[in-house]
Amino acid sequence: QVQLVESGGGLVQAGGSLRLSCAASGRTFSSYDMGWFRQAPGKEREFVEGITWSGGTTYYADSVKGRFTISRDNAKNTVYLQMNSLKPEDTAVYYCAASSSRRGGSFDNGARYQYWGQGTRVTVSS
Repeated sequence: QVQLVESGGGLVQAGGSLRLSCAASGRTFSSYDMGWFRQAPGKEREFVEGITWSGGTTYYADSVKGRFTISRDNAKNTVYLQMNSLKPEDTAVYYCAASSSRRGGSFDNGARYQYWGQGTRVTVSS
């Protein structure tokens, strides 16, 4: 079992930055691929970024290309999402998710992930 707790959300003006953190506890964090998803009001959950267990490969949605960066620190059992140049359309609840690296599958598929956090809200004002 893996427990995930997100933090770092809040209210920010357009053009600003936030860094989200996702702290993991439980089984070996370094054996899990990680992903960030978001869900805006009235919309379906969507993939934001993903990172392999080693941190060697990352994946991102076109909507955040060049603005968001995922990273991880396996020594701290934490994955991060650095969000720059925020836009009002980035407003959403952001969730981190964990998937066993042996599970396989596309990083942008939510069904790949076995564990989810409770989410942290990000609001970007115009």
